[in-house]
Amino acid sequence: MATMITDDCIACGACEGECPNDAISFADEIFAIDADLCSECVGLYETQQCADACPIECCVPDPDRTEREAELFERASGIHASRGVTLELGESTSHFRAA
Repeated sequence: MATMITDDCIACGACEGECPNDAISFADEIFAIDADLCSECVGLYETQQCADACPIECCVPDPDRTEREAELFERASGIHASRGVTLELGESTSHFRAA
């Protein structure tokens, strides 16, 4: 699932700088995540960085956008390939595999 930000957002901005895909921006008085850029940090981190940074836990899975690890990894790989970064899947780079 892509991650979304709920209406509970207090617009603190803690999540924005943590997104490795630059998927988070300010919109309509709260922050929002571009689902087409969200990879749930698969291929990069063990946990979703926006959710870890959010002080009120409003970065949550989007129930309307269910995605598998392979889809998320493909998206992240495409985003980061243009930046010259090669990603790998493993326990430390996917919450799907974290112990």
